[in-house]
Amino acid sequence: MMEKDEVYLVDMWRILVREWRWWLAMLVLAVAATFAFTHLAKRQWEATAWIQIGQVGAVPAGQDPKVESLARVLERLQTAAFQNEVMQSIGFSPESRESRIYRKSLKLEPLPYAGPLVKLTVRGSSPQQAQQFAEATVSRLHAIHQGLEAKPLALAQARLNEVQSELSGAVAERNQWKQAVSQSDPAGKAGQGTALTGMLAASMRGDIYGLSAARSDLSTRLSTTYTYETSLLWPVYVPEHQAFPNPVLCWGIGILFGLCLGVFAAMVRNALRRRKSD
Repeated sequence: MMEKDEVYLVDMWRILVREWRWWLAMLVLAVAATFAFTHLAKRQWEATAWIQIGQVGAVPAGQDPKVESLARVLERLQTAAFQNEVMQSIGFSPESRESRIYRKSLKLEPLPYAGPLVKLTVRGSSPQQAQQFAEATVSRLHAIHQGLEAKPLALAQARLNEVQSELSGAVAERNQWKQAVSQSDPAGKAGQGTALTGMLAASMRGDIYGLSAARSDLSTRLSTTYTYETSLLWPVYVPEHQAFPNPVLCWGIGILFGLCLGVFAAMVRNALRRRKSD
């Protein structure tokens, strides 16, 4: 079996040597086509953005604090209406070439165990345009989420103000009781006034403690750690090198295709030559 393979390879080599003009012509043709493609094709750069979905921490127990679930966000970003709004926000009509590039190149990768986050990649005719497309997408999503979280955020803030008002009222009432008791007690009954003041303070201590705990919990939930808007987690990243056409990939494919095409052309030419000689 090895001897047959060696003879076959030798025969193949002889065919290529005999028909070298044909396989060389095919190789040159493929190289020329690759050169033309890499220089004439419209260049595109790719931008990558990581989107952090906003949330309101002060929501009822058992409810998702995210403004929108990860699945809903992905569906929204892929709708034609949303994409048209993004392009119109930066001055491009939905029928423009830029809009077609944006819609065709937009890719989303959910990262459910990292926040969750959405990894977005989009291409443009220049590094600046690709970055503009990515930032405009995040800005439009931020505007939509800002409207969705306005009501629960307002309700949470109103509840915090209410708790703060109740706490201030309870503290003021306790201080008034202390002052009233101390002023109304005669000198001989100072001990009874002190005891009455202690009883009143103890009766209100539980309410004040509960209100203080509620205020602290709401303040923590409304802090930037648990309540934040939809935004870019990191700045948009645009590599220096173009994403399309990829010179290394194009030249590798072009040369490989040229060699294969040259071998095929040499074999066809050799078969035709042998048929004529027969």
